[in-house]
Amino acid sequence: MIRDWVELNMTPGIGPRAAAKLLERFGSAEAVYKATRAELEQLRLPPEAVDTIIARDLLPRAEAEIFAVRKLGGEILLLDDGVYPSPLREIYDPPIVLYVKGAWSDCLDRPCIGVVGSRRCSTYGQNAAIMLARDLAQRGVTVVSGFARGIDAAAHRGALEAGGRTVAILGTGIDEVYPRDHKKLAAEILERGGALVSQFPLGTPPVSENFPYRNRIISGLSLGVVVVEAAENSGSLITARLAMEQNREVFAVPGNITSRNSFGTNYLIKGAGAKLVQQWQDIAAELPPQVAATLLPPSIGERKKETSMADRLSLVPEGLSASETRVFKLLTPDSPAHVDWLFDKSELPISELTAALLSLEMRELVRALPGRCFVKRL
Repeated sequence: MIRDWVELNMTPGIGPRAAAKLLERFGSAEAVYKATRAELEQLRLPPEAVDTIIARDLLPRAEAEIFAVRKLGGEILLLDDGVYPSPLREIYDPPIVLYVKGAWSDCLDRPCIGVVGSRRCSTYGQNAAIMLARDLAQRGVTVVSGFARGIDAAAHRGALEAGGRTVAILGTGIDEVYPRDHKKLAAEILERGGALVSQFPLGTPPVSENFPYRNRIISGLSLGVVVVEAAENSGSLITARLAMEQNREVFAVPGNITSRNSFGTNYLIKGAGAKLVQQWQDIAAELPPQVAATLLPPSIGERKKETSMADRLSLVPEGLSASETRVFKLLTPDSPAHVDWLFDKSELPISELTAALLSLEMRELVRALPGRCFVKRL
């Protein structure tokens, strides 16, 4: 029964590996609760876990949990369900329970790619994550990330920008939005056909030990993981390592060699065999042939290249006025330009410069940053 799985998932001292031992020995969560104390102790479980299983202290809480999840509009997937995501079931220690909310089935039935990176990211990293997520989502790929600030949020937003699907893997319960300033993002993910996923019971707070568990779900659900920016001891490198252990593809966006946020990605490319990524085709080319064939256009097979990134950045959109064109050409996607610098370089009256920037922003050709700075949108 579902309550047995939920109860086991709530039991202190029973993580994914201990749960895997129990299921291997007894076959199901129901059978675990029919085991004797001696049989449980043979598996060298923590004494408090054995006591809790024998006493069934958490049964009322598990029943209340199931009711609360349904009231919230969520669902609970069990490891032995036919609907449990098959890529995740294949990893060494899959979560025995998944809490899901939103259009999870539609999202996870598509090819999934994880996009992760630093919370304290640069404008370059943020733009790279948005561009890659947007380009992948436009082609039917579900973008999976960890809902953190920085690169994760940029990946979710890039997928939403494209009208595509994105799945946020949480280190909290699905009723907890963390960071709190991502409430609007969570709502938008659900409204646009995305999903929230967690292995943790409702009300679980954002404690640090939860996030490595979250990271292995990101890689476990995905065909490959793209690391956009990562410092030396970044959690994104943990996700990359888990992806390698799970036999997933690992991709990395190269970065400035003098930036601390580029240490991890450059190391992955140089020393860990990660595939260098400049555009979405670099990712698609490494995916299983049957998946790649649905993503890559015929022109790739015919050796006809799409517009390169350099060409894309040099193109001036049609319909711009002379002042808008002058300002647009001064901007780059990587280096924020302050309005005072633009005033000096463009030699436009301040009123004309402000009008040009507003027009470009409304056409979604540039993005305003804090501090009256602007960058070109990719």
